[in-house]
Formats: sequence, structure tokens, C-alpha cells
Amino acid sequence: MSSVEESTAVRPGPPPRPPAHDLLSGRTAVITAAAGAGIGAATARRFLEEGARVVLGDRHARRLRVAVAALSEEFGGRQVAGLPCDVTDEEQVAALFELAEERHGALDVVVNNAGLGGTAELTAMTDEQWDAVVGTTLGGTFRCTRAALRRMRARGSGGVVVNNASVAGWRAQHGQAHYAAAKAGVMALTRCAAVEAAAYGVRVNAVAPSLALHPHLSKVTTPELLEELVRREAFGRAAEPWEVANVIVFLASGYSSYMTGETVSVSSQRA
Repeated sequence: MSSVEESTAVRPGPPPRPPAHDLLSGRTAVITAAAGAGIGAATARRFLEEGARVVLGDRHARRLRVAVAALSEEFGGRQVAGLPCDVTDEEQVAALFELAEERHGALDVVVNNAGLGGTAELTAMTDEQWDAVVGTTLGGTFRCTRAALRRMRARGSGGVVVNNASVAGWRAQHGQAHYAAAKAGVMALTRCAAVEAAAYGVRVNAVAPSLALHPHLSKVTTPELLEELVRREAFGRAAEPWEVANVIVFLASGYSSYMTGETVSVSSQRA
């Protein structure tokens, strides 16, 4: 097929959502930045569909209340809890993890989804822009991973941490120095945490999506950049958030029992 034919070809849309298989039955999961319409919200739903109990954190209190109410109505109030949490605040992180243990007596899975993006050329980037993105994306992941490992180690019966990285951690992208540096840091943190946690039977892995489109993304990304990113995808579309959530479910489940320290690309970007 010529490049002209390829560019004009009609590509199929997303596939149907796969059925649940009870992969996380009886497990308790903390998921950060889980309100709204992005990867965190999709992960919360997929975990509930797979039988998990979820405790959701999000710094947007109103949005979190709406999400918890909707999921509780669908899956039952005993399965869903939420607490406002800014992952840059150690006290709020501790309160979120304490809620999970108080409510369910154990913590099995932590999904570190909270992150912050933005677009700015390095020469025009302010210290405040750098600190906000790195502090939330990398610092927040560190803070929650530390809290998770302390509790899982004390419990002595294993556990799983899944971090949300990005292909930007591997690839150069104009205007994304702060975001790319933070996501590369998440990958390195994942590897180091995995080595330290292995002795306690705790696994730490990450996903690296290329582009999962949702309404909030347009608030921190220019339309031009979004169009460029979609053009890079071999499927001719962005991922649905639930397609990334499916891989997070896999990493949280027993199907990935011999994987730790890995970053799994969830991408159709062209090489």
C-alpha cells in the first residue's frame, strides 16, 4: 500500500470491551486520580468489574464524590470508597491508605495514576511549571509507592504496585521536557522499587501509554500536539482509557506473577 493509500485508508474504531473474568476478586486496591474520565477512572471501573474493592483518591473533591456515588450505585457501596487526596501532600496520602486498611483490613494493589502535564519550551519554562509537573508526577508516585511498600512489607503477604508512566519517558517530544523527565523518573523509580520490594513478595511495574484521549487532556495539551500524536498512531486513533486499564488489570493480576520492574508500552505509535 502506498503512503497516499495508507493515509486515506479507513481504519476501524476501538474493539468491543472484553468481558470480565474475575481476575481481581477479593482484592483491595487504592487508585489515585481516579475521578473524571481518564485512565484512573477507567481503571477503577475495570477493577470493580474484575471483582476488586476500590478506594479512590483525587484532588478534585466534587468530581470524586460524583464518581464514588455513580460507581457505588452500580457496584454496591461496600465495594467503593473515596477520599480527596493531593499526592504532593504526605498527610493526605497517609489518610487515603489508612482508609483502605480501616475499611477492608488489607491493601493488595496500588495504582499510581496521578500526574500533571503541560506544554512549554524549555527556555520559556518557569521553575513553577517544572516543579508542578515533576512534583506531582514523579514526587506523587514516589510518595504513594513508599506508603504502599511500607504497608505491604509489614503485612508480609505480598502485593502489587502499578505506576502510570508514558512513552514520553523514552522519546523526545517538543515542549515536554518537564513531563518527559518526570515519566522517565517514574520508570527508574519502578525499577529500583521492584528490586527493593522483591524480597517481600511485592511486585512493582508500570504502564507507558502513548495517547489515551479523554476530555481533561485537552486542558493541558494543545490541539496541534494532540493532532500530531494521533497521526503517529498506527491505528489512526488514540487509545480508549479502558484499553490502558486492561493492561493495568493484567499487571495487577496473577497472570503477571513473574513480572517486576517492567514498564509495558501501551502504544501503537510508529517506530
